[in-house]
Amino acid sequence: MAFNFQTFKTRALTAVVFVIVMLIGLLWNQWSFLALFTIVHFGCWMEYQKLVGLIDEEYKSISPLHKYGVMMIGWGLMLWMTDASYRFGTITVAVIGWSLFWIGMIAFVVSELLLSKKPSPKLWAHSALGLIYISMSWGLMMRLWGNINGTILDSIYSWMLPVLLIASIWINDTMAYVVGSLIGKTPLSPISPKKTWEGTIGGALLAIAVVTLTGVYAFHFPIKTLLIISATAAIAGTLGDLFESKLKRMAGVKDSGQIMPGHGGFLDRFDSLLVAVIVVWVVFYFMY
Repeated sequence: MAFNFQTFKTRALTAVVFVIVMLIGLLWNQWSFLALFTIVHFGCWMEYQKLVGLIDEEYKSISPLHKYGVMMIGWGLMLWMTDASYRFGTITVAVIGWSLFWIGMIAFVVSELLLSKKPSPKLWAHSALGLIYISMSWGLMMRLWGNINGTILDSIYSWMLPVLLIASIWINDTMAYVVGSLIGKTPLSPISPKKTWEGTIGGALLAIAVVTLTGVYAFHFPIKTLLIISATAAIAGTLGDLFESKLKRMAGVKDSGQIMPGHGGFLDRFDSLLVAVIVVWVVFYFMY
């Protein structure tokens, strides 16, 4: 894959704006963090439903109650997974999320079991996959923020674990693109022909090295924690990238959306993170 400077320039400029928005959302406070991933949650859902509609024509016929009801179920699940710092007076966001979950569930049940002439478990399965793939991932991201009691990051910053995870993904993606463009020759998978083994391995090694060395020498984090985060993110992130590429290939599209020039849509930008969040959370859950 030859190195294309213009493509890299477009991706880099878009990435600068994207990074600024992400950092504001990640670092300002817990409310900006929640607002950021709420926007990402709904953006991913709209693109996912569009892709599934292209893969399975029947899915385009789902009712608005199904379409938006399942989004509400997912958002409610995501809000339910926030911690006690998210509250309005005595009412926590988690309680609000649980209420929204059931409102969405009622809308879905009314649509599919009471109003639908021909209920389709196949279409329900498409939406259920979206709940796991998108809503569960961002719900666990809420868990990673401020819910790291007992870890080495407990007494530092609530946002540190999500930021380390996202930094690992970004560095891995960028370095895999650069290394693959310069020396990549062996295709990684038929699902994504432009990705190479050289780029994938090079990107992972560079991401692990940069995150680990920066964390050790700049923030004095233990090597073990940093190696686990960066290595897990690199491996799981690659799988997430391939999964989304498979969805796009089945749908017959190049990008899931056009919100970010050079990067595509929400799913294109967050595909690696969607899977990495789940795997990193599981790893930390069993470790701590």
